[in-house]
Amino acid sequence: MRTDDLIDLLSTHVDPVDRHKVSRSILVAVGLGAVAAVALVFLVFGARQDLGHADAHAYIGAKLAFSVAVVALSSVYLGRLARPGGERRISLLVVALPFIGIMALAGIALMMAPPSHWDDAVMGDRWLECLVSIPLIAVVPFAATMWAVRQHMPTDLRRAGALAGLLAGGLSATGYALHCMDDSVPFVAVWYGATIVLCAAAGALLGPKLLRW
Repeated sequence: MRTDDLIDLLSTHVDPVDRHKVSRSILVAVGLGAVAAVALVFLVFGARQDLGHADAHAYIGAKLAFSVAVVALSSVYLGRLARPGGERRISLLVVALPFIGIMALAGIALMMAPPSHWDDAVMGDRWLECLVSIPLIAVVPFAATMWAVRQHMPTDLRRAGALAGLLAGGLSATGYALHCMDDSVPFVAVWYGATIVLCAAAGALLGPKLLRW
C-alpha cells in the first residue's frame, strides 16, 4: 500500500473531537458529589436549627462563599489536568486563592477581637466534629470525581488526585456548612481549610494508584 493510500484510509470516517467531554464529566461528578454531600449531612447530622432564619443566611453565605470558590476553581483546573499533558496548563497558586483570602480575613477578625476571645473564635464548639466529618463526607464526592477523571487519562496522577481531593473536600465543606453552627471566620479558615487540604493530601497519595492506566 502506498503512503498516500494509507493516509487516506486513516483519515476516513474520523469523528470530530468532543472538546467539552471532559468538562461535562467533571460537572456530572460535581453534581453527584454535591447531592451526596448535602444528603449525607441532612440524614446523619441534620440541618442547623436556624437554617430558616434570615439572620443565619449571612453566616452560611460567608462559609459557602469560601467552599464554593474552592469547588469552582478546582473543577476548572481539574478539567484541564484530566487531559493528557494538562499539567502544563495550570498554576496551583490560583487554586490557593480562596485559602489565602479566608486566612487574611481570619487574621483581620482576630486583630479586631480581644485576645481573650481568640480561643473561642478559632476552636468554636465543635472543632473535632468538623475535623472528622468533612473528610468522611468527602468520600462519595471523591469517588465520583476520581471516576470522572479516570475516563480521560491524565498524565500527572499525583496532582490530578490532589485536585480531585480538593474538589471533594470543597463539596463536603459546602454540605457541612448547612449543619455547622460555628460561624466565626477564624474557625472556618482553620478547620474548614485544614480538612479540605487534608482531603487534597489524601487525593495526592491515592491518585497514582487509582488513576493509573
